[in-house]
Amino acid sequence: MKKISGLSVVMAALIGFSTVAAAEGAREVLVYKDPSCGCCSSWASHLAASKALAPKAIETVNMSAIKTKLKVPQDLASCHTAVVAGYVVEGHVPAADIKQLLAMKRSNIIGLAVPGMPAGSPGMDAGGRRDPYTVYAFDSNGRRWPFAQHN
Repeated sequence: MKKISGLSVVMAALIGFSTVAAAEGAREVLVYKDPSCGCCSSWASHLAASKALAPKAIETVNMSAIKTKLKVPQDLASCHTAVVAGYVVEGHVPAADIKQLLAMKRSNIIGLAVPGMPAGSPGMDAGGRRDPYTVYAFDSNGRRWPFAQHN
């Protein structure tokens, strides 16, 4: 029994090292989410799968305070709010769009948002159903414009 438990400890250490190595160089994404929300966790998994983004969940029951503090326009709100490299990411924004924003380094944009919870968006698996949706960019004055369209 000792050999098996010793082997388990070694395997756990190797697996842990692989996880750290894979996340090396990835941008940390702080994901504010309600503890009971499953789609938020699925979206975070989508980010992690991109290998460029490393989500870290921060559970809170007061999401409205987070959204207000980060200046998320009410009509662009969704279930979770994230912060990466100083940008706000609201809702089910695809990892590719976040990476594009980070590469652009636009100072007039404070965030990206997918309002609501569209079926088929990252984290919102709906049995093959995919609703078209728009990712909006927004600024500190609440102005918004289309950033990306997903069909």
